[in-house]
Amino acid sequence: MFNAIDRDAERQRVMNRRTLVLGGLKAGALSALVARLYYLQILEGDHYTTLAEDNRISLRLLAPSRGIIVDRSGVPLAVNEQNFRAVLVSERTDDVDETLDKVVKLLPLTDADRRRILRDVDRLRSFAPVTLRENLTWDQVSAIEVNLPDLPGVSIEVGQVRSYPFGEQAAHILGYVGVVSEQELQNARDPLLSLPGFRIGKSGIERKHDLALRGTAGTSQLEVNAVGRVVRELARNDGQPGHQVTLTIDAKLQYYAQQRLAEHESAAAVVLDVQTGGILALASHPSFDPNQFAMGIPQDLYDSLIKNEASPLTNKVVAGHYAPGSTFKPMTALAGLEAGVDPTHRVFCPGHYDFGGHTFHCYKKGGHGSVDMHDAIRMSCDVYFYDLARRIGVDRIADMARRFGLGDRTDLDLPGEKTGIIPDTKWKRRTYKENWYDGETLSVAIGQGYVTATPIQLAVMCARLASGGKAVKPHLTKAVEQEYTEQTAWPDIGVKPEFIQRVLAGMAGVTSAGGTAYAARITQPGFEMGGKSGTAQVKRITMAERNAGLLKAERPWKDRDNALFIAFAPVQAPRYACAIIVEHGVGGSSVAAPIARDLLLEIQLMEAARAQQADAGAAAPAGDGAAAATPSTPTQVTAAPVMPGEGTPR
Repeated sequence: MFNAIDRDAERQRVMNRRTLVLGGLKAGALSALVARLYYLQILEGDHYTTLAEDNRISLRLLAPSRGIIVDRSGVPLAVNEQNFRAVLVSERTDDVDETLDKVVKLLPLTDADRRRILRDVDRLRSFAPVTLRENLTWDQVSAIEVNLPDLPGVSIEVGQVRSYPFGEQAAHILGYVGVVSEQELQNARDPLLSLPGFRIGKSGIERKHDLALRGTAGTSQLEVNAVGRVVRELARNDGQPGHQVTLTIDAKLQYYAQQRLAEHESAAAVVLDVQTGGILALASHPSFDPNQFAMGIPQDLYDSLIKNEASPLTNKVVAGHYAPGSTFKPMTALAGLEAGVDPTHRVFCPGHYDFGGHTFHCYKKGGHGSVDMHDAIRMSCDVYFYDLARRIGVDRIADMARRFGLGDRTDLDLPGEKTGIIPDTKWKRRTYKENWYDGETLSVAIGQGYVTATPIQLAVMCARLASGGKAVKPHLTKAVEQEYTEQTAWPDIGVKPEFIQRVLAGMAGVTSAGGTAYAARITQPGFEMGGKSGTAQVKRITMAERNAGLLKAERPWKDRDNALFIAFAPVQAPRYACAIIVEHGVGGSSVAAPIARDLLLEIQLMEAARAQQADAGAAAPAGDGAAAATPSTPTQVTAAPVMPGEGTPR
């Protein structure tokens, strides 16, 4: 009996121990579970909440609206239009190639497009959208939308594309936008550049003010399901649109200038305000359509622009190098006056000038007879300036030219501006390791030899003359978002006013009876212009050609002289200055001067009409009549040093 009791007691003790052990294990397991839950829910709660939200919410950048560009009266020059595009997010599809095989049945994707897409998929993060095709039609958008269930990772986005209402007419001013290159993407810190289809300024004002025009990115919080499909938009911040850029350009005058230049194979023109330096028109012919770049220019079309001998992608106004020819003579005259030369001193011109064993010809074969400084400017007598340069030397001429803006960039707010060349004794020694020869000074005196300048430099030179010797600087930007007061108080160049007035009087004589550009004068009272014609050789005339009497117009086009003209108006109170270059146009007074006349008359008539409307209480016209038309662009010509030749009309 006692044995049975002992066995029961032992069994009970075993059960109690087991119960305690099992209870302890359960308690331990429960404690571990509680501890783990505490760790996950309390200590690491924020971390896992973030992970859960990231799986549920997709944060996307939104491209801001690019700022518009307008002319001085508010006429739109660069705007934005709606653009539908198909994009692919690679992390939302198991097989990119398979998805593309399906897309190509709905959209016309070329092999080059496919290579670009795969390249972008490799270089961008898996969650970054890659553009499949832009500028979709409604039919293409509908086809994609209907087939979205079979196109994992593909979606339609609505963006904007840059549009240029004036097309070619303002291409060299505005430039164009283009897709971000791989190098630009690697060097950039702005996340906007990784957005599909995002474009930045590549040239012109678009490039100069790209950051201001670009704006700041917005964000969109999207709720997505387990497979990444968008369920709804939770929040949206559209960011800040780009700033509006207002230019000094007058759209109507710009359009007219481009149309006027289109009559020639290659030409450039610039008109600026003498008081403020604001550029009213900057035209270069032939031109290109910036809309083609904004939409994505085909390679074959781009190649044709590059190969075009007239260089439509080059802005002649700021990047074309030309011998200024006789438009440079006012600098030689001022240098002579500052050196103490008597302006009434007369020089006899028989049609040539012998010096150092060489014969330097005047463009007028029979000569001009006896001329003083005023006559020499008015009739553009080469012999007078040969004689003047021999007496004063090249260094004085170079110093005067540099004070008037030649030989260096004008600091124009437009990318791509080139420097010109104003040679002197130090320049030649530094450049060629040679001494300067006195005969070279004679060529410099009439804007030939080593001298080169850009049209914008010649316009600035003319503006500084017309302003009475003020260091006027050109600019295109009138305002970025907020308008500001343009500068009108410029520092003095340091040339006596009476010297400048004497030269201006000679330039007024150019368009008066007996002057080289009398036929191109402005006949309306109060609007008259003064100027200086120039015809610059691009190829030296051989003795055989001179003896044969070969006419300039009979030479091959590329061997013909460049035609130039600088001008200011009105003569009594100069307000506008301009410079014209017609490549291989032969005659400055016959070809370039009429363009200057038309542009200066047009801007004066426009301002007179605007003033009358203001007096009548009416609003100023906003460039009515300006529309897209066939424009122009530049050709870069750098003339090698040549000796002046007989028969060159000035």
